Amino acid sequence: MDASRIAALDAFADLPPGELDELAAVLTHVEIEAGTELITHRKDGYLVYFVEQGEAEVLTDDGEVVRALGPGDTFGEIAILTTGPRTATVVARTQMLLLALFDADFQRIRARVPEFERSLRSLGSERLGA
Repeated sequence: MDASRIAALDAFADLPPGELDELAAVLTHVEIEAGTELITHRKDGYLVYFVEQGEAEVLTDDGEVVRALGPGDTFGEIAILTTGPRTATVVARTQMLLLALFDADFQRIRARVPEFERSLRSLGSERLGA
């Protein structure tokens, strides 16, 4: 994947070129159909998603929409940072184009992407505090 493609997304916008290159080498492009449950509350998580196109909803256990996601948004980071279960369910409202980072890839390159890890940790802390 080309580093300039990911640099356009909010999660990567302020990263140094070396970190962009490291991430571009391990990110996976994913196409999702509308209605797909991308992550499930309380299930173990092993990847984080970055939205390129499309929309999704973050839901509580009782189906209440707590947040909408769209281009530039990130979700799933808490599970790979804490190696624990998902804290919400996310369902695609529309067809989506996503970039995915698997936990194994993140663990392998994390020492080489310190700014990216700090950004993910900050985002995860904000969400856990909300």
